[in-house]
Amino acid sequence: MNDHSPAGSRRLWADIDLDALRANVRTLRERAVDGAQLMAVVKADGYGHGLLPSAAAAREAGAAWLGTATPQEALALRAAGDTGPLLCWLWTPGDPWRQAVEAGIDVSVSGRWALTEAADAARAAGRVARVQLKADTGLGRNGCQPADWPDLVAAARAAEVAGTVRVTGVWSHFACADEPGHPSIGLQQAAFADALGAAARAGLDPEVRHLANSPATLTLPDAHYDLIRPGVAVYGLSPSAEVGTPQDFGLRPVMTLRARLASVKQVPGGHGVGYGHSYTTSGATTLALVPAGYADGVPRHASNTGPVLVAGKWRTVAGRVAMDQFVVDLGGDVAAAGDEAVLFGPGDAGEPTAEDWARAAGTIGYEIVTRVGHRVPRVYRGERAS
Repeated sequence: MNDHSPAGSRRLWADIDLDALRANVRTLRERAVDGAQLMAVVKADGYGHGLLPSAAAAREAGAAWLGTATPQEALALRAAGDTGPLLCWLWTPGDPWRQAVEAGIDVSVSGRWALTEAADAARAAGRVARVQLKADTGLGRNGCQPADWPDLVAAARAAEVAGTVRVTGVWSHFACADEPGHPSIGLQQAAFADALGAAARAGLDPEVRHLANSPATLTLPDAHYDLIRPGVAVYGLSPSAEVGTPQDFGLRPVMTLRARLASVKQVPGGHGVGYGHSYTTSGATTLALVPAGYADGVPRHASNTGPVLVAGKWRTVAGRVAMDQFVVDLGGDVAAAGDEAVLFGPGDAGEPTAEDWARAAGTIGYEIVTRVGHRVPRVYRGERAS
């Protein structure tokens, strides 16, 4: 939701810096080896930043490809006017295969059933389906197992000869690229090379071969092939602390989550705060109410640990995060209803970052930004007129 309401009327909102997103894409493109193109992954509503604005900004910054998980996301991009190369990879039987083929969307295929769906859709649509074959090189999720790969590539080549499909890509996904030096990384690279060799022997000549997600884009240049496929890095977050900080790679977080205090009041010592009284004031103090809760995406797991910038200082969630609100203890500091609280942002003004919230909640930065709910309006900075 794009919010154009006056700033003072907002309860809670996410500032989305599209100029930062564009700069991140350009920075990631500069890391690409041997002319590899960049696919900006915009699944999950652009990692919570907004599917359409994020996709448009990424294209403007030179993203040759976009990537989505679900066909609904891919079709929404086409409906909004995006006409560039676009891969969608999470398919189930009965999904809108024909609509995707008609829209020129590359569909990912991990088994014979999916190849059949794509070929049937192509015949129904009267056009060739663009298919990318996914190999399971060790992640163990989607993708074709090595034992079944020769049969799949042979069937895909037969479908090419029959004129129903064009194999435009061969790809896979790392399991542990966010753990530099993990032994599975080299094993997966070798397995991918084997998969590419089998595809070539079957007579396939894909347009793009791709393996590098965000951590591999940042740390494994020998995995870049024809296309790098960053997701979270596009939004200025690091895939893991082991890989490095966003600043280490010249990336800037795109989302800042802000709220306006709903209440500020004095309470005596020994006063319980929130459900279960998991926090009790140690003395007379000031409590501020932040109108954001787990219905907005604030992790309940960050009860008594989540950091917030209020009145110029880091505070910690006092008590449990509730559905719509949580409390911070200001001690002797002064604040008023309507003052701004910053849950996370780039960190420039001393505010916490999404990674700080991830540590507080025992999760990853990806989850912090993608879980920000739809009742939180997005306010776009750097949006260009269409």
